[in-house]
Amino acid sequence: MIHKLDVYERLMRLDKPIGILLLLWPTLWALLIAGNGKPDWIIVLIFVTGTVLMRSAGCVMNDIADRRYDGLVERTQHRPLVNNEISKKEAYMLAAALSLVAFGLVCTLNILTIKLSVIALLLAASYPFTKRFLAIPQAYLGIAFGMGIPMAFAAILGHIPPIAWVLLLANVFWAIAYDTEYAMVDREDDLKIGIKSSAITFGKFDVMAVMVCYGLTLFLLAVAGVWLAMGYAYFVGLVIAAVIAIYHYFLIRAREKARCFKAFLHNNWFGFAVFAGFATHYLFLEFGIV
Repeated sequence: MIHKLDVYERLMRLDKPIGILLLLWPTLWALLIAGNGKPDWIIVLIFVTGTVLMRSAGCVMNDIADRRYDGLVERTQHRPLVNNEISKKEAYMLAAALSLVAFGLVCTLNILTIKLSVIALLLAASYPFTKRFLAIPQAYLGIAFGMGIPMAFAAILGHIPPIAWVLLLANVFWAIAYDTEYAMVDREDDLKIGIKSSAITFGKFDVMAVMVCYGLTLFLLAVAGVWLAMGYAYFVGLVIAAVIAIYHYFLIRAREKARCFKAFLHNNWFGFAVFAGFATHYLFLEFGIV
């Protein structure tokens, strides 16, 4: 029983929470904005729990789709499905159970949010297959990982304002940046087995492309800040995020696998810096600090 729980944990990647955090930060940005700094805590709890469930379900779906490839990649060759620690049927049942529980939580919200959750599920389920034909599947991932943004606005406001799409586009560029760092680790294996990735597509311009994507992310977040009339605290958060992005340049410029992976993991702090900027702005407003 304990061994089986360990297998489920690894299959859902609960032992590697970075994916949850990369999903969660943009969702929290949107919840703060939609709630004018004071989102309903019940809605926040639903979104946080749903993020954990759907990221876990997404990982299971990804491993089902990639089970014939993971054994050929150094970093993924010990995953549970590859090593037959769990059957494909069990994996399907686990993904379905996680998705149903997440959907049950969303069903406590309004109809627009429910409709968006169906789109989010379809994006999460189809993402693993985009690596077969899209030159930059990371862009698709950015949309899938960013669906929490329009869902958050829909849940709190009942509609999706234009600013939500600016934030979603920022998240797409951010996802291309951090997942290209991740893909740089697997580039040689992906080339051998015929999997597409942004690291392969960008080729020798991969480092430049990552930094351009960070730049576009920060530009769009700055546009969002001006649009929302954010105070200086928010823009300090963006400056800190920019410093983090520059640090990532020094990590990835030599294309060493360990340092590229370190840069990928470090994106948690990029997302947190932006969140801290939003949160501090609203905190200052609460206390009348301009």
